[in-house]
Amino acid sequence: MDTKEAQIYRAKLAEQAERYDDMVTAMSAVANTATGDLTDEERNLLSVAYKNVVGARRSAWRIIKSLEQKEEKAKDEDKRVLAENYRKTVEKELTEKCQEVLGLIDTLFNLAEKTEPKVFYLKMKGDYYRYLVEIHQSEVPGEKSKEYKELEDKSREAYKNAQTQAKELPSTHPIKLGLALNFSVFYYEIAGNPKEACKLAEEAFDDAISELDSVQEDSYKDSTLIMQLLRDNLTLWKQEPEEPEDQGGD
Repeated sequence: MDTKEAQIYRAKLAEQAERYDDMVTAMSAVANTATGDLTDEERNLLSVAYKNVVGARRSAWRIIKSLEQKEEKAKDEDKRVLAENYRKTVEKELTEKCQEVLGLIDTLFNLAEKTEPKVFYLKMKGDYYRYLVEIHQSEVPGEKSKEYKELEDKSREAYKNAQTQAKELPSTHPIKLGLALNFSVFYYEIAGNPKEACKLAEEAFDDAISELDSVQEDSYKDSTLIMQLLRDNLTLWKQEPEEPEDQGGD
């Protein structure tokens, strides 16, 4: 059976079995055949699927890149070339998966009618362009390649559009807080702007704190968890504003 319900159940099975490529296959089929907005559950399953598939490749890329640099310092050209080639293989996979989900996001955004899913998709768009930016770092410190700048602009634009849409959501809404978390990470890691990163994170945290008493019970845990991540980042960034590392956020 290949009904929508069957694909969703396959995705849930794959998630439990930690077979995220299978989960992506199932949820991309659901997304590609959608005629209206996805449900909250369907959106979350799609997000979890791609987050894990792309996340594994991001992690692999960082490790291989580090080993490549290690061999370069050791002046072992043969091993460096092997590491470089392997890194490029992972880069290709990562790029393909990011482009795949970005295509789905555009389709789903156009089907969305309510504010919440629109913010959700625009945030995802900013995230996946940010992941693409990460693998286009220039070999020359302080310089940005043409690809880096173009992807950086696309990521920033998506996040800003999400912020505009999110004005209608309460400050304690998990999606709005998650947007602030990831957009602030973008400013710190990608744009190299610690001041703007801190400003964005601090405003989101303070606004949410002031309305915490009115947060809905079903989202309290998610909201407070993201608020903790915002505060953790602020603490770190204010101590080490000139040393961007991979921060909380996804």
